[in-house]
Amino acid sequence: MNPALPVLNISAYLFTALNDSAALRDACHARANTLALRGTILIAEEGINLFLAGPPQEVRSFVTWLQQDPRLASIAPKESWSASQPFRKLLVKVKNEIIRMNHPAIQPQNARAPAVDAVTVKHWLDTGHDDQGRPVVTLDTRNAFEVQEGSFVGAMHWNIDKFSDFPQAAQAHLNDLQGKTVVSFCTGGIRCEKAAIYLREQGLETVYQLDGGILKYFEEVGDAHYQGNCFVFDERRGVNPDLTPLPIEALKKTPPQADL
Repeated sequence: MNPALPVLNISAYLFTALNDSAALRDACHARANTLALRGTILIAEEGINLFLAGPPQEVRSFVTWLQQDPRLASIAPKESWSASQPFRKLLVKVKNEIIRMNHPAIQPQNARAPAVDAVTVKHWLDTGHDDQGRPVVTLDTRNAFEVQEGSFVGAMHWNIDKFSDFPQAAQAHLNDLQGKTVVSFCTGGIRCEKAAIYLREQGLETVYQLDGGILKYFEEVGDAHYQGNCFVFDERRGVNPDLTPLPIEALKKTPPQADL
């Protein structure tokens, strides 16, 4: 831990069937509140999505507690650091979806989209094709204002305002993806997982999600083939490829509200 950045920030999600959302909400709120953590936890029948920050020992204690539930044992947070607490309060909510797509047929809790790790994506981008020689397209599934902060060099994006616009945008661009290996990506993996499933259901055979999203990519391979920073929905506003927060002069703009 860098003494100048003593606050541990985590983001994590897991698509898994949860039939006790209200009870889990209450338990998570009580546990996180006891540990003096702040952030947002979203729970739905399809899984859990969380962004939390606090002292490292307390944050990791919460994750360990969460993993004691067999349904949540495989949740794997992405970590970054900040000088101060980036969240103003603790919110724990039950939602219809942990990331809203408004497409009920997409159910990652039943079957995950095929994933590709950061090292493999870097290798594909280094060579310009996948292991079978197909051209590779990186597809940014985030909102337009996030893309403006930073993205993979040459990435395709559809200038959407919110993730629930993704299916309609995809329908207009399916032909652009035919015959290519598509790597969908987002901040931490949750949106690109649903996006990859949707595109496969539309008949595209070689579509993968970037496992762990941009944050995991930064952690494993840094800024290779990436330009800019990664927008995050808290008072840091963004993180650099070394996972440090943006400099103070970049924080004057008020962060948009999360599309959750």
